[in-house]
Amino acid sequence: MASDTAGTGTVDGITRLTESVVAALDARADPGDAAFLQGFFKTGPGEYGEGDVFIGVRVPAVRAVVKRFSPLPLETITDLLHSGVHEHRLAGLVALNALFARASAPRGLDDDERERLAAYYLGAVRAGQVNNWDLVDASAEFVLGEYLYDRPRFVLYELANSDDLWWRRVALLSTFAFIKRGDASTTLELASAVLDSGDRRDLTQKAVGWMLREVGKRVDRSLLVGFLDANAERMPATMLSYATEHFDAEARAAYRARRIRR
Repeated sequence: MASDTAGTGTVDGITRLTESVVAALDARADPGDAAFLQGFFKTGPGEYGEGDVFIGVRVPAVRAVVKRFSPLPLETITDLLHSGVHEHRLAGLVALNALFARASAPRGLDDDERERLAAYYLGAVRAGQVNNWDLVDASAEFVLGEYLYDRPRFVLYELANSDDLWWRRVALLSTFAFIKRGDASTTLELASAVLDSGDRRDLTQKAVGWMLREVGKRVDRSLLVGFLDANAERMPATMLSYATEHFDAEARAAYRARRIRR
């Protein structure tokens, strides 16, 4: 089946394509879901998603729309990422993932394109377009993490050392790509750095705890235990709870007790 991207080789064509993608997303909008998502993603004054706008399109529907028009050109992805509508930005990131996966396929491996797309993603992060936890979680490991697996990872330390919540979460979630290949080194280093920073924000705690848990599940349980033995006393409760989620009740209680005694 031919994709709906045919005939978009001009600026006007790209504009029409963007309008078509947006129209397809908007057609799936549900006011009831929009109201729920506005609350779920904390868009009120002073909350982490303040000012974000939802139209009520669930993730499977967003992915279906992107697949219908795939592959989307980077120009259309740029249009989507500049939208004030959350689901439009999510669609742009899903489409970017697809472009990166295509450039990473063994038969069509294109390192120049992979570098270009990773740099593009990093630019979007720094521009504030990847600005809620679901947007980070749906993209960081699949673009930046995949690209950096066999390359220097200095940029992750830069992001993790920022006070920006989303930059820090991008750094942490990017390491999921490394964990899935058996490499926990950067995850453990970033987790220590975040602990040193004193960041008590819930979404930071959850990200660190989640990645530590995955180190124990996918790489080596002893690495997780070693980290906990060295740091449990200073780990916030949520982080510790996430990291020990798959421990038995006795082990979890023992680590919680170490925090309490502090």
